[in-house]
Amino acid sequence: MSVAILFSGGKDSTMAVYAALEAKEDVKYLLSMKSKNDESYMFHVPNIHVTDLLSEALDIPIMSVETEGVKEEELEDLKAAFVELKNLGVEAIYTGALYSVYQKSRIEKLGDEVGLEIISPYWHVDELEYMRKIVSLGFKIMICGVAAWGLDESWLGRIIDDGTIDELVKLNEKYHVDIAFEGGEAETLAVDGPIFKKRIEILKYKKEWHLDSGVFIIEDAVLREK
Repeated sequence: MSVAILFSGGKDSTMAVYAALEAKEDVKYLLSMKSKNDESYMFHVPNIHVTDLLSEALDIPIMSVETEGVKEEELEDLKAAFVELKNLGVEAIYTGALYSVYQKSRIEKLGDEVGLEIISPYWHVDELEYMRKIVSLGFKIMICGVAAWGLDESWLGRIIDDGTIDELVKLNEKYHVDIAFEGGEAETLAVDGPIFKKRIEILKYKKEWHLDSGVFIIEDAVLREK
């Protein structure tokens, strides 16, 4: 089946690419929604510009669509992108949805309206097992935004490993931090993995911290051979 991946460059949409490839789907496109609104309800924002480089790293063409990121109105931009993908022969959209009913229900409604199947391979996955799987498969996932008790500036730029997950389990017990960040506790970016033809090397970045939250902003990055 010809499919596209709703792709932000974070761990979940990258794992959606992995799932589609494992299912032997014909992955035609990545669809990246680039919101101008940092508070978008639907779309990942931190380092969304890196998706163009990730497209090259994964060797999958990307369709980038700008949106103002206004609540509900941004869905019309997504619908227009779905229509274009369908016209290009895409039959289904893979998403990295885990537990967000808000996002999943709206994406599925648009899929029904346009005539595209929506596939969310990790819906209601066991979050701890899922995070362990990401690491065991060899994905390199960077934390590029934090906004939760227990996650301070030192977490920005960290690559998730088993030790990181162990810390998250403890933070979950103490502060109820979601292990897979489904409560918006953190944002992530994939920089390498088993499905990557090349890896991302970050050359320049800055950290911005505001009282109890912060972001790791990539200012320059290149692809390197593996």
